[in-house]
Amino acid sequence: MKSKRKGDIMYIPYGRQSIDDADIEAVVKVLKSDYLTTGPAVEAFEKKVADYVGAKYAVAVSNGTAALHVACLAAGIGEGDEVITTPITFAASANCVLYCGGTPVFADIDPDTYNISPEELEKKITSRTKAIIPVHYTGQPCDMDAILEIAHKHDLLVVEDGAHALGAVYKGKKIGSIADMTCFSFHPVKPVTTGEGGMIVTDNEELYRRLVLYRSHGITRDKDMMQQYEEQLQQSSDPALQEAADMLRGDVIDPGGWYYQQLELGYNYRITDISCALGASQMDKLDRFLERRRQIAKKYDEAFADIPQIKTPWQQEGCQSGWHLYMIQTMERSRREVFDGLRQAGIGVNVHYIPVYRHPYYQRNGYAGVHCLNAEAFYERAISLPIFPGLTGQQQDYVIEHVIKECTAIRS
Repeated sequence: MKSKRKGDIMYIPYGRQSIDDADIEAVVKVLKSDYLTTGPAVEAFEKKVADYVGAKYAVAVSNGTAALHVACLAAGIGEGDEVITTPITFAASANCVLYCGGTPVFADIDPDTYNISPEELEKKITSRTKAIIPVHYTGQPCDMDAILEIAHKHDLLVVEDGAHALGAVYKGKKIGSIADMTCFSFHPVKPVTTGEGGMIVTDNEELYRRLVLYRSHGITRDKDMMQQYEEQLQQSSDPALQEAADMLRGDVIDPGGWYYQQLELGYNYRITDISCALGASQMDKLDRFLERRRQIAKKYDEAFADIPQIKTPWQQEGCQSGWHLYMIQTMERSRREVFDGLRQAGIGVNVHYIPVYRHPYYQRNGYAGVHCLNAEAFYERAISLPIFPGLTGQQQDYVIEHVIKECTAIRS
């Protein structure tokens, strides 16, 4: 992979997709087929991901944010409900709660893993708490044993944001096989890509049926779902609803091939066969991609091991990170100075993320007094370095050289 040119210097991005001829051929095959959307490639991709992570069901959607949104809808999040998540994440991990009328609540991070702290999480639980959205930040699994114990104790649903963590392993179990639902993203910088895309996996059949419903306008042709809804209407004490049930009964018992019903207010979050063909082809290379990410992370660890001005990411025992991001902390020189110096050298470092509650929208809407001290301390020092399968050894050597140079320079 050649670096992109930015101005007069070569530019190494922090992340980039890896596309080969097999991916291109898979997409071309769909373009020549009868189905460009809602066809067989969608189901094939869903099965491939579900089998890989060890889940019974998978629902592919248009992007990772859509995955989080329909997961919250399927979980029944609504007005008055609180959902606890981390502030060190992309805004979508909290926005999905707002979309449903709920209230995101932010619990501080563990200073070692940078993931949500189970202890801080439990402190935030109230009578209004309905779910937890732990985010496997950078690809490192959260402390799921502790989180699931808390969830069970307080009767809460757990919806994992696994956007960084496809292929990550927690104590022998792949992320996607542990919680009530897990959401993945297939943006170009993620472990595998569909261009834009997302997926929810679950072992719960009822949640699966609701996910499918919300993905496509709330409309279904499923006879069992329609009949269940008709029975709910019949049990109502409202005469008008009972009359509606009588009107629907004949069609529900023996629906024609044309018949469908809108049961909920859903969304058009469908994904195309074009995208899913690319995703299925990418899945064939996921383990190779993950191995290369691990090699890059190990080389960074070794290069920075004896440099006190650079703090490298700590890994929890018994877990395998997906290494979506490699985050360092600048311990002496200011993050801004290091960031600007690296960008000037053509290294596309980034910062992941601004604590969600510090965004103006959240500040204007009740979060002005919120502070998570560990998250804020981490944010002030954090920089993400280039890590993607196509990063060459020569490019990484260049990154390492300049990171050491910038982090150890005399502070201005």
